[in-house]
Amino acid sequence: MTGCLWPCVGAAVAGHGAGHRKAGLFRSKPRTPAEVVQHARDLVTYILDNKDGCGAGKRDAKHEHRMVELSKEVKEMKGILYGNGEEDPCEEACKQLTKEFFKKDTDTFRQLIVCLQYVDLETQKDITQVIANLQRQKVDSRLVASDYLETNLDLLDILMSGYGNLDIAIHYSTLLRDCIRHQVAARYVLQSPHFRTFFDHIQFPDFNVQSDVFKTFKELMTRHKSTAAEFFSKNYDWFFAEFNSKLILSASNYFIRRKAIQLLRDILLERSNAAVMVRYVSSKEHLMIQMNLLRDESIAIQVEAFHVFKLFVANKEQAPEITGILLANRSKLLRFLKDFTTVEKDDKKFEADKATVISDILALNGAEK
Repeated sequence: MTGCLWPCVGAAVAGHGAGHRKAGLFRSKPRTPAEVVQHARDLVTYILDNKDGCGAGKRDAKHEHRMVELSKEVKEMKGILYGNGEEDPCEEACKQLTKEFFKKDTDTFRQLIVCLQYVDLETQKDITQVIANLQRQKVDSRLVASDYLETNLDLLDILMSGYGNLDIAIHYSTLLRDCIRHQVAARYVLQSPHFRTFFDHIQFPDFNVQSDVFKTFKELMTRHKSTAAEFFSKNYDWFFAEFNSKLILSASNYFIRRKAIQLLRDILLERSNAAVMVRYVSSKEHLMIQMNLLRDESIAIQVEAFHVFKLFVANKEQAPEITGILLANRSKLLRFLKDFTTVEKDDKKFEADKATVISDILALNGAEK
């Protein structure tokens, strides 16, 4: 650390010489991190109790003042947690703030999330950053946010329902993504009826919202390996039906289609999803989807589809119907692969993979005999 922003252990004016005492007689005493959180909590409580005053043209001077004060308090918390660019945050100050934030019988975390829709954009961003940081703060070697979420899982429902409000969708998506860093939260989200709505939210016309929701969706599929594997095994049929129909086949957005195929490859190649991969590459419907994508007008989509297609070809326990489709289309596939290349002409890894696929398809000729 290069310094400490806060009077970590109450030494607010330590180090000041006698010459400074008179000048400091009438200064207000610096507040502790806990006091900053307490004041923010009071302000949020007021705003939520008077949220009808947040409508256009309805705010009175008192309400406006509280909104400004809350914005300042949130910035203060952000400064404690992140530092000011010149000095590092003080570990003890961060600990004090975290303990007060998650103090028993208070609910600052929930209040700030609910309050998000009533504050200005800049404060929304600051709140999002504060909550993101608190997800990683430890007190006595424990991630207190994880303990908190375990007994307040309904907060995740609030965050998921926030996708219906475009004004806060990105912020709620970011907050949810921070929450699912904790496995208990990720498991709850995957089991929630709200999870199915992700496939619709990813279709938002707003690109920023769309890409952020997809980022959260991908995090759910890949961060906690055992939890994701359990989810796939229990929800295989409906999940991949939705995945194929809404993210790959009918998605009009190039970005989403490409990212979805990349995610599919990541899911299938994850070792903990081995059983899912075997099941997926044994489906002729899935094979036909990838073969059709190989003919997409976008080279990038073709390349991503190839990386999934090669798993069908490489499967040593190939289902007879898969072998039959590959044999029936062998000549066309070989002609296509001969000239198939990426945008980067010297992609050695891709060329090696392509050579292996060609060799495996040629070897099917022996199997046919």
